[in-house]
Amino acid sequence: QVQLIESGGGLVQAGGSLRLSCAPSGRTLWSYNMGWFRRVPGKEREFVAGISWTGNNIIYGDSVKGRFAISRDNAKNTLYLQMYSLKPEDTAVYYCAARSSRSTVVSTNVFDYDYWGQGSQVTVSS
Repeated sequence: QVQLIESGGGLVQAGGSLRLSCAPSGRTLWSYNMGWFRRVPGKEREFVAGISWTGNNIIYGDSVKGRFAISRDNAKNTLYLQMYSLKPEDTAVYYCAARSSRSTVVSTNVFDYDYWGQGSQVTVSS
């Protein structure tokens, strides 16, 4: 069992930046493909970004391309999501997720991920 803990959310004005972090409790992340998802009330969980366990494969959801950057530091056992040029429509609860897979193909499908964090609220004011 992997417990993921997100941090770094909060309130920011439109155009500002935030960085989310995700670290596991009791396990290492180096062998997991990782992803960030977000959800607003009444909507399905949306894929934001994903990174392979090697760090070589990265993909982004269309709505965040060019503004968000996912990265991982396996030495620090931490996943990051750097968010720039934030918009009010980025307001959501952000979740990190881990997928145990030997493949370096990054999935955008929420059902492919095995472990989830508790979520971190990001609010962007206009």
